[in-house]
Amino acid sequence: MIRRKWPAAGIGVLLAALTAGLAFPSAAVAGEPTGQDAPQVDLVLDVSGSMRTRDIDGQSRMAAAKQAFNEVLDATPEEVELGIRTLGADYPGDDRKEGCKDTAQLYPVGPLDRTEAKTAVATLSPTGWTPIGPALLEAAGDFKDGNGSKRIVLISDGEDTCAPLDPCEVAREIAARGIGLTIDTLGLVPNAKLSRQLSCIAEATGGTYTSVEHQDELTERVNELVDRAAEPVVTPVATEGAASCAKAPTLESGLYTDREEFGQQRWYRVDVLPGQELRASVSVAADRAVNPDHGVLLRAVTVRDREIVRGEAAGTGRTDVLSTGLRYPKPERDDEDDEPAAETVCLAVTHSFSPGAGVKTTPGLPLELTIDVVEGPGGSSDVASFGLGRGWWLLGTLVLAGFLAGLVWGWLSRWRFAVWRTS
Repeated sequence: MIRRKWPAAGIGVLLAALTAGLAFPSAAVAGEPTGQDAPQVDLVLDVSGSMRTRDIDGQSRMAAAKQAFNEVLDATPEEVELGIRTLGADYPGDDRKEGCKDTAQLYPVGPLDRTEAKTAVATLSPTGWTPIGPALLEAAGDFKDGNGSKRIVLISDGEDTCAPLDPCEVAREIAARGIGLTIDTLGLVPNAKLSRQLSCIAEATGGTYTSVEHQDELTERVNELVDRAAEPVVTPVATEGAASCAKAPTLESGLYTDREEFGQQRWYRVDVLPGQELRASVSVAADRAVNPDHGVLLRAVTVRDREIVRGEAAGTGRTDVLSTGLRYPKPERDDEDDEPAAETVCLAVTHSFSPGAGVKTTPGLPLELTIDVVEGPGGSSDVASFGLGRGWWLLGTLVLAGFLAGLVWGWLSRWRFAVWRTS
């Protein structure tokens, strides 16, 4: 009887192996090298004396930053190499020359040991000056060579105290090196002077500036920036919208940048075939002081100026970026004999930002436009229209494997029953 059980066990093992091979066809190649070096992020934290101020959710700015860092360290993707640099953490004296040298690498940029990094963060205590310029110069040298993305995330609650080394000029110098380093900045207080300085630093390298006033906002924004470093690097294409649809540039799927003056409207054109869907989004950044209460409007219209669909967003001055988007699915044509003709869709971007008193109005505010033309929900190639994306293939494979397993198990049961009756 023992020998009669071996065929069932062997077939069971074979079936399990077959099921695993069908359900997870990509497992064998998951660890293959991609040819892209690991993305690197250097978190640069202000640990100056002003970080003792207790105005973030009832706790000090330093406590909020520590809590945010711990949560960010837990959520950092495995493929990201992360480091931490401080400024103003070690020198408590009044000697400005010494205070402006006070920047140190708390945790080197490299594979992340979460426990070790958290232990290092726990030792921080608000101490001295705010040498943003010197810290950025040192941080630019923290990265390893490689073709992966490099990003500095600067978090500060005050402007630099080490002029004439202007941190904005430092950022421009870093950008001029051509090393592909982006600097994103976060301000912990709604201060106009700090906002201007941090905005200038970010803009010099193609980064972003965000003002945050709560610990959860800080955590969320830093997490977003770390995750962004892990995404494939896409270089925006500079374009120039027109004052009317007739003169607008025709854009294909991609990421574009432009500038829009106050009170201006920018037009772009996109060709959409029957059965395709146009997905467009726009973000407008306030890179200077603007009045509260503003909005962004993105409209899709025909060449005859008939509105198809719109997306809009409004703000009250608590955020520096406003974004909105829209989707336009173009139905399939019933007549399949003719060559399908593309429809020209005109996209109009309008914002209602207004400059603060004494603020320069030129150049216009930076905007980022994303265009994506894909197969529509009715197209045979749009698997994601089921809401399952690549998971659809996994689900189908599992269903097939379950069906095959049921057939084999039924056959084995009948075979064993027949053997038992004849024995």
